[in-house]
Amino acid sequence: MYPEHLVAPMRQDLVAVGFQELKTPAEVDSTLAEKEGTTLVVINSVCGCAAGAARPGVKLALQRSEKKPTRLTTVFAGVDKDAVQKVREYTVPYPPSSPAIALFRGDQLIHFVERHHIEGRSAEMIAQHLGQVFEEFCA
Repeated sequence: MYPEHLVAPMRQDLVAVGFQELKTPAEVDSTLAEKEGTTLVVINSVCGCAAGAARPGVKLALQRSEKKPTRLTTVFAGVDKDAVQKVREYTVPYPPSSPAIALFRGDQLIHFVERHHIEGRSAEMIAQHLGQVFEEFCA
């Protein structure tokens, strides 16, 4: 577990642009039980690819896209252990990955960006990819 003072700025990076933190399995289940619209779940992380590509790419995609997920949520790997584990149950058959970006319709996973699709890519590349995903799946 990472100390809260270390991860607070990384949490705030997404919360400041409208993301809701899911810190318990019950919050994950409740959010993904919503049948209307779509839910974006960012599995946040302390790693460099989260800071350099995942978070900036997600924020850029949301700024640029006309179509957006209905709900913006996040869990933090290495901190919100039980909530992250619950999200990972919903992302099977994909192996555990952080950072990662999941788009759901209800509790059904409709798109998943694994860490190996984030590492080595720029925020711009992540934003372009997510923009296409939002265009296809979001209202």
